[in-house]
Amino acid sequence: MNNLRQFIDVLRKEQEIVEIDVAVSSDQELAEIHRRVVACDGPALMFMNIDKADFPCVTNLFGSPKRVDLAFGSRPERFIKQVVDIAQELPSLSPQKVIWRNKNIFPELLRVGMKNVSRGPVTEVVQSRPDLMRIPMLKTWPEDGGHFVTLPLVYTEHPETGHHNLGMYRMQRHGAQTMGVHWQIQKGGGFHHYVAEKRNESLPLALFIGGPPALILSAIAPLPEGLPELILTSLLQGERLRRVRHPDVSLPLIAEAEFAICGEVPAFTRQPEGPFGDHYGYYSLQHDYPVMKVSRIFHRKDAIFPATVVGKPPQEDLYLGGYIQELMAPLSKLVMPAIRAMWSYGETGYHSLSAIAIEERYPREAMKFAFRILGEDGGQLNLTKFLLVVDAPFSLGDFRRVLEYALERTQLQTDLFIIANLAMDTLDYTGPEVNKGSKGILIGVGDPVRDLTRSYEGELPDGAKSVGVFCGGCLAVQGPSFGDDKDYVEQLACDPKLADWLLVFLVDDASVVEKNITFLWSTFTRFEPAGDVYAKEISLRRHHLCYVPPVVLDCRMKPGYPAEVVVDETIMKHVTGRWGEYFPGGGVEGSEDPMGYGGFERLA
Repeated sequence: MNNLRQFIDVLRKEQEIVEIDVAVSSDQELAEIHRRVVACDGPALMFMNIDKADFPCVTNLFGSPKRVDLAFGSRPERFIKQVVDIAQELPSLSPQKVIWRNKNIFPELLRVGMKNVSRGPVTEVVQSRPDLMRIPMLKTWPEDGGHFVTLPLVYTEHPETGHHNLGMYRMQRHGAQTMGVHWQIQKGGGFHHYVAEKRNESLPLALFIGGPPALILSAIAPLPEGLPELILTSLLQGERLRRVRHPDVSLPLIAEAEFAICGEVPAFTRQPEGPFGDHYGYYSLQHDYPVMKVSRIFHRKDAIFPATVVGKPPQEDLYLGGYIQELMAPLSKLVMPAIRAMWSYGETGYHSLSAIAIEERYPREAMKFAFRILGEDGGQLNLTKFLLVVDAPFSLGDFRRVLEYALERTQLQTDLFIIANLAMDTLDYTGPEVNKGSKGILIGVGDPVRDLTRSYEGELPDGAKSVGVFCGGCLAVQGPSFGDDKDYVEQLACDPKLADWLLVFLVDDASVVEKNITFLWSTFTRFEPAGDVYAKEISLRRHHLCYVPPVVLDCRMKPGYPAEVVVDETIMKHVTGRWGEYFPGGGVEGSEDPMGYGGFERLA
């Protein structure tokens, strides 16, 4: 399907969308309705009447495996796999034989690319005096710095080469004609702006909202730098992507988009942006970011504004992220054939934890693959904070199983690596400064070298309140808070009662071990390898730090960490009181959940 409304029509036919006709505020109320519905596996939502806005807003488009399948189907996966198979066959078979065996794919290949058209729905209305205040951008959490576009499709072109980038970088509305652009230097759009500033030039920018579902998917896909996102869009939707030129702007417009907000980002202009309740489940704080000056707003006559809400996982983005990883897996294997599988854990915000499965052909080759992943140019793999390397022959989605496999095989003295003084994900505040931190690598390959301890018996460690076993070899210990005893982690690492455990997570609540999702979120989002890893003994051998177990990770909340996102009590009560107004026909569940943990209840 080539536009948003085709997808909405499919959702209506499948009874996967519900319309809300009563007036709703874009200031937290809409977001709270959305969150409750997502936590209960509910439908997509079309808000028809939003205060102070001229357009309806649709959310939760991708909040279930079924709706993701309705949006994309199985064709993209089959197509990409066949392309990869062709590339792998070429070295061993004659081109003629490869072409004959895969002749069915060539008509589809001819439909991949761009198609320039003279007119498109996005240009039906042109605002020469743009007014961003009439667009239903959302304030989703009480401490948010303002209203944001949460499904932004930010298009820029390299000032020198003309190569494009399409990325999902949040945009904050500052006023009727200005927006904040949350660019990071590690991302394509941020790099384009960096080059423009070196030339002392403004950077043209087109912010697309809506359009083909494939456009949204392409904007967040972890593509290598230089691989065009719009080509991926065309490939996914099975036809050429229609673009239209307009004399008022320099950049091409996506013809089937709902909105195209166009302008430029001046060089060396910054303005405070944020805070924003982000997909890590905490606020990203206010910092200075580039500013977009809006010159034109294009939109359909009956434009629909798509949005999402992020927060503590699982949210809507978990389903889309999982689909992307499955979709891109064959391409990853083509580029890195010795890597059998990769998985980034959405429960940690994706960047905090990833795992790869490899086929090690000679001793210590695993480290080569680790460096390859952490140094990958483009995409988002290089933002990974902690990487687990195994040679497991099974899916990496179940982290308990993956970690247990690694702990059966690892030698912590030689297989745990911590690399300090690196650039980090802007949204991760565990490091000493914004954008600065460290990475950890744990290797567990080969034959098992030990039987793992699987139950805790006897007295609690000194000072501990409770313990919980996450998996074989791995224990969570609840001790005093960081504020009460910041040095407790050093005591814990030397406690003889933990001698049988390889890996210990010091946490604020040991009950997090009950579910994969609660454990992952409460641990990997709350520690920094170089600052929070301890061991019974650490020695230096051949310039390598050797860790004698138990290795203890301090995952307690610490001063300087942003606050967890929490629902405003007044908003919560307001939504509860109006629930019957939103859904007069009933059938849509949603309960009060001030801490935003509701989604944890349904994922093991």
